[in-house]
Amino acid sequence: MAEKPIKRALVSVTDKTGVIDFVKTLESEFGVEVISTGGTARVLADAGVRVIPIEEYTGFPEMMDGRVKTLHPKVHGGLLCRRDDEGHLADAAAHDIGMIDLVCVNLYEFEKTVANPDVTFADAIEHIDIGGPSMLRSAAKNNDSVTVVSDPTDYKAILSEMRAHGGATTLDTRRKLALKVYSTTAAYDKAISMWLASNLTAGSDATVNQPTSNFPEQLIVSATKEQDLRYGENPRQSAAFYVAPDAPEHSLARAQQLQGKPLSYNNLLDTDAAWSAVREFDEPAVIILKHQNPCGSATAENVTEAYDRAFACDPVSAFGGIIAVNREVPLSLVEHFADVHKQFVEVMIAPSYTAEALERLSKRTNMRVLATGGVDRTIGHEIRTVDGGILVQDIDHVDEDVTSFTVPTKRQPTQAEMDDLLFAWKVCKTVKSNAILVAKDKAGLGMGPGQPNRVDAALLACERAEKACERMGVEAAGLVAASDAFFPFRDNVDVLAKHGVTAIIQPGGSMRDDESIAACNEYGIAMVFTGNRHFRH
Repeated sequence: MAEKPIKRALVSVTDKTGVIDFVKTLESEFGVEVISTGGTARVLADAGVRVIPIEEYTGFPEMMDGRVKTLHPKVHGGLLCRRDDEGHLADAAAHDIGMIDLVCVNLYEFEKTVANPDVTFADAIEHIDIGGPSMLRSAAKNNDSVTVVSDPTDYKAILSEMRAHGGATTLDTRRKLALKVYSTTAAYDKAISMWLASNLTAGSDATVNQPTSNFPEQLIVSATKEQDLRYGENPRQSAAFYVAPDAPEHSLARAQQLQGKPLSYNNLLDTDAAWSAVREFDEPAVIILKHQNPCGSATAENVTEAYDRAFACDPVSAFGGIIAVNREVPLSLVEHFADVHKQFVEVMIAPSYTAEALERLSKRTNMRVLATGGVDRTIGHEIRTVDGGILVQDIDHVDEDVTSFTVPTKRQPTQAEMDDLLFAWKVCKTVKSNAILVAKDKAGLGMGPGQPNRVDAALLACERAEKACERMGVEAAGLVAASDAFFPFRDNVDVLAKHGVTAIIQPGGSMRDDESIAACNEYGIAMVFTGNRHFRH
């Protein structure tokens, strides 16, 4: 059966990108009658489109500050009526309900509204769209007959299809558009429910049970596919990358790729870890990361110096790694990794790059270069899956108040040691557990990542630190160490002391803390308890 051409459209959009040209073409080329609402109607009328205002079409005025304008039988009857059902058509005729063949609607910007830190509860509530989702859902349900457009990027394709099919769209297209609608409204409702859950507090006057947790009873996860990936962790695994609708402005998901091959699954995981690590620092910092672990880390007066010191920590592991920088990348840094050290780099991520740096980077055509535009830390939750379930937790940051730290040993750390301890504490958070990081002069000389026991982690970190000291021409003494969790036994202190460590930072809280404190006192080591751990599994 031939598709019927579109004769009447209802248009009501918040995002007015391209809508004038789209609707003008519907009217002038296809003779479509256009109904519209409020601000959209004014914009279209000012552009010369013959618009029927919604209140004229329904015979019912907008009311209650615009809360009620499209919730009317002439709208939803015109959308939901089955064109192949004689009973439906008879009801429509009896109540003077005309058919609406196309709906072009996008929604109030709820997520943008609540992203404003100054938004009030009342403002947020007013930005919950009711009529828009209702029209979208009605049109999508009746996709056998109704074309529903929720995304301005679809305008061009819809007009092309109408030209190819005598003013009609195909059933296949209408069903794909309906799928997009339900994905859109699901994400919209998710944003509202998550925001509302975060703003409810226990102990209010309500008679219903109030949440006593920061996490909703029902978790709704929505995201938009950014790209299909070549494969996952391994070539036999399919994979894709999705972007959350509320992704922060300076997050990896919002970063602009300036050059290079498409990012792989493993690239994205490693780049995320590197970018999360480098944003822990206020001073110029560089993290070189490989397989989820920071094999090179340093801060300095400028990022070029920080890069050189980070690379010296472990040049072998740095090959094929990720470079994360928390300042604009200058030409000198690019020259140092590309020309001086000749490091092969998979990905570089930074807030921005100088024009000269980008020109030099362009010679490495396959290298992926990402610009985030800023370095704000992401606040919120992270999600991981387990077999048949989902784990959700707050994102971990090193944000402890230094004044809350305690020093249980006889010797206090010197100011230089304390500076190095704080540096090591921030980097250690990024190392896979069990984790030990040995540092000196704000460079992560050696790490012991992912070991099943902390003694092995300490030995590995010390061995790497000694090799780094030899490469850098510095004495393997006066080192500091950070542990992501407490020491269960004094053997960790014994290992670190034998390898030149003079100060240790760790959470504390072990039943055998006294043994570790006594060992530190024997060796003249200063030990700091933070009261917090930073496991990273």
